[in-house]
Amino acid sequence: LIDEVAAIVPYNENLFLFTAETVLVNKTGQVIERKPVKAYFYDENLPEVGNRKEAQNYIRMMYIPQGEFWMGTEDEEIERLVKKFDWDRYKKERPQHLVKVSAFHISQTPITQAQWQAIAATAKIDIDLERNPSAFKGDELPVERVNWYQATEFCKRLSRETKREYRLPSEAEWEYACRAGTTTAFHFGETITADLANYRATETYADEPTGEYRRKTTPVGYFQVANAFGLYDMHGNVWEWCADTWHDNYAGAPRDGSAWIENGDDNRSPLRGGSWCSNPYDCRSAYRGSNNRRGYYDGFGFRVVCGAGGTL
Repeated sequence: LIDEVAAIVPYNENLFLFTAETVLVNKTGQVIERKPVKAYFYDENLPEVGNRKEAQNYIRMMYIPQGEFWMGTEDEEIERLVKKFDWDRYKKERPQHLVKVSAFHISQTPITQAQWQAIAATAKIDIDLERNPSAFKGDELPVERVNWYQATEFCKRLSRETKREYRLPSEAEWEYACRAGTTTAFHFGETITADLANYRATETYADEPTGEYRRKTTPVGYFQVANAFGLYDMHGNVWEWCADTWHDNYAGAPRDGSAWIENGDDNRSPLRGGSWCSNPYDCRSAYRGSNNRRGYYDGFGFRVVCGAGGTL
């Protein structure tokens, strides 16, 4: 594996081994298994902001190995969802289809406010970036209140500063990274709990107990439970923009993990992962947020990707 990883590390960046723990829960929310996580990463250093050196002045980029997965929602999960909501809410997650994804790197967490500020302070490329747009303030909180155009501007500036190409993930890359080899509704297993993620835990998904509804974002990595690829906060905390244009379902979707641009709505892009105020159904690995135009920003953040991929 290390040879495969080293072959795609941008500009021969040094690789390091990340260790953490992932958990598996049953439908009652009980932890039934704990597993160690080992994943490779590199740290992308960021420019200092004025005279202040940020506590975390880098973006940790986790290596995601190549592979294939079934994207979308399986029949059994759809049946559960339709009992709760109407079919129209979830038909956008169908048809389920096999996607082969090339290896890439993705930020371990959503972009934080400290990371945002480091890049927002650099020179404009296409549009201005507000230095501190978030409603909930804190260096280690995810940046939110960012629209798709601002997230794309961040990627362009980051690329210029680092001399390597950064971009938003495609929807397929995002879901593949989120699932990390799982086929359940959440990478945790059959359900989600307030001990594992930040969401509207006063509502339930399966047979788990209700939990705290925090009503605000939490610091990235707060729950210290990674998925098998070493990623944090894939469920809840902040909605995350993807590169694709919006399509109402997966009919005709690319099977190579690339961003789906062709014949799509050029003023909407998918949002993934749910947020601190989302119900658990909308925090699932397969859920696609579709209601907002690219210029809307309230509650939205993003991750960055470096590596393989393209557009169709």
